Amino acid sequence: MSIYNYITIASTILLTILILVQTRGASLGAGLGGAGEVNTTRRGTDKTIFQITIVTALVFTLSLLAGIIVK
Repeated sequence: MSIYNYITIASTILLTILILVQTRGASLGAGLGGAGEVNTTRRGTDKTIFQITIVTALVFTLSLLAGIIVK
């Protein structure tokens, strides 16, 4: 296995966890529960997790493309 495979697997796991932690209108404590509130702005930890999710998705995509090109 190449380094691209390991990066892809790690970013997949991290991306899944980050997406599950994010909930609209709830803080980290709500985890997988459903909340009915609607917030239009992200602040504090929610914003940081959102930005890390975007970076992780980019790493995932780039590792897949690099794995295909190198192969």
